[in-house]
Amino acid sequence: MTNSAPEPVEELIAQDQAVEDLSQAPRPKDSYVKLAMRNMVRKGRQSLWHFFLTTVGLVGLLIGLAYLTKP
Repeated sequence: MTNSAPEPVEELIAQDQAVEDLSQAPRPKDSYVKLAMRNMVRKGRQSLWHFFLTTVGLVGLLIGLAYLTKP
């Protein structure tokens, strides 16, 4: 009887090494938009507050410019 056990074991070892090689491969860097969205989800209340302040500031700026430039 021949021992056929080493072949499957060697295949499993080779598969494990291939998986390790893939896991150690450098991952592509996340895009700026993806990082910004992740940060916004992580800091929800602060992001909403900054969005509100930005919106109020821009609307105020546009109203102020409209008032100053009216004939």
